[in-house]
Amino acid sequence: MIRRPAPPRPPVPGTPAIEVRDLGVTRGARTVLAGIDLTVAYGEVLALVGPNGAGKSTLLSAVSGDVPSTGLITVDGAPLTSWTRTGLAMRRAILLQHQTLAFPFTVAQVVAMGRAPWTGTPLADDDEAATAEAMRQTDVAAFADRPYPHLSGGEQARVSLARVLAQRTAVLLLDEPTAALDLHHQELVFGTVRRRAAAGAAVVAVVHDLGLAAAHADRVAVLHDGRLAACGPPSDVLTSSLLTRVYDHDIEVLPHPRTGHPLIHPHRGS
Repeated sequence: MIRRPAPPRPPVPGTPAIEVRDLGVTRGARTVLAGIDLTVAYGEVLALVGPNGAGKSTLLSAVSGDVPSTGLITVDGAPLTSWTRTGLAMRRAILLQHQTLAFPFTVAQVVAMGRAPWTGTPLADDDEAATAEAMRQTDVAAFADRPYPHLSGGEQARVSLARVLAQRTAVLLLDEPTAALDLHHQELVFGTVRRRAAAGAAVVAVVHDLGLAAAHADRVAVLHDGRLAACGPPSDVLTSSLLTRVYDHDIEVLPHPRTGHPLIHPHRGS
């Protein structure tokens, strides 16, 4: 049965937002993901880490409904396949690795696209405020009238994230949200992500920088060869032995002297 696109209820922190059971994805004869079991709760930030080709982006795409998969995926308590496209868009927003636009929309117009699921609902009254808030959070309000194609790569990345934030869903699926960003804007992005989680949202982010994952994620899921190698708090998961094995490189992990967060140091030859 297909569910009608009714607006979702407010999230309850600690309850499951996404559940994945025995997830598998194949492409041709190649197994990309196999046997993935994962639960993401409202109110937490989960970082997906692992080497290139481990299946991080594929897992995010499967959870978003954009990649065919086997097993079971539930979003907001119901199977992924039971939601209409609009109903699903009211519950989860997706930041893709790469985004292209065929027309020279302005920054403000691109961000406002995130409000599309709420057209015709009472929440459409929030469109202007949601768009303005998202642009402020991502530090793009100063060039709201500039054409999106004229922006730098980092600026485009922040505008794309603003579009996702403007959607105001209780689940955020972010594929490399800090790619192409400078240090200041990396911290700005994760500060915004942490605030969304504190307000009850569930956030799943593909992160290549293990230091960012260690500092900002509540839990870290490590993927290796299409399987889940470990999942838990950063201090439990980001260990020298596991990272050395997964990344096939000698890695030392030390606690930060002030915060206790894991500091990752890859060995570099002299």
